[in-house]
Amino acid sequence: MPITKQTIAIIGAGGNMGSAIATSSAGGNYRLLLFDREPEQLGSLHEEILKTHPKADLELMNCPHESSWEADIIILAVPHGAEKELADKIRDVATQKIVVSIANPIDEDFGELITDPSTSAAEELQQWLPNSKVVKAFNTTFAADFEQPIIDGKQVDAFIAGDDEVALQTVTELVETAGFNPINAGDLSVSGTLERMQLLLMQLTIKNEYNWLAGWKILHN
Repeated sequence: MPITKQTIAIIGAGGNMGSAIATSSAGGNYRLLLFDREPEQLGSLHEEILKTHPKADLELMNCPHESSWEADIIILAVPHGAEKELADKIRDVATQKIVVSIANPIDEDFGELITDPSTSAAEELQQWLPNSKVVKAFNTTFAADFEQPIIDGKQVDAFIAGDDEVALQTVTELVETAGFNPINAGDLSVSGTLERMQLLLMQLTIKNEYNWLAGWKILHN
């Protein structure tokens, strides 16, 4: 963990994934800026985080642009359909910053991905933010996994993909803080595979009634 405290803006912090990332990150050496389009959700989140991490450095924000301007790392904890609009709003303040894509572009029936097979949500975000360092992370984990990152005695793996090595290392440290075992899956082009992996896990979770507590684990010798 870097000695210098890093600032993380979590856009969509009131949602299931956003609040899970915020809560798990609050125990690390981070300053958290929390924004959500429905700000009433943030009050209770703020209280819950301070119960667990009374020394957490966090602030509720009113604007995604201001949040991103102050941040070193920007996490878009929103559906892929909302990322283009957000990218347009923050593009001028996201230059050379790490932008984390957690989105899985899946249709409402959990039947297929809605992106073109030749690309991924993360690669599209990189096109919309050409001067940012987009990293794919947390898309292969469910929100429930953050509260219980060890399932059946095994630490859940969290896959990361990106083109910038420094950005990958920074996000690796964030993933470790959240309680997962980070695995560098490769460059950003691997994101499509990671998004398809999570589509499969969602389908298996529904079919086998895993109660949204399930994760990936690579076993090796």
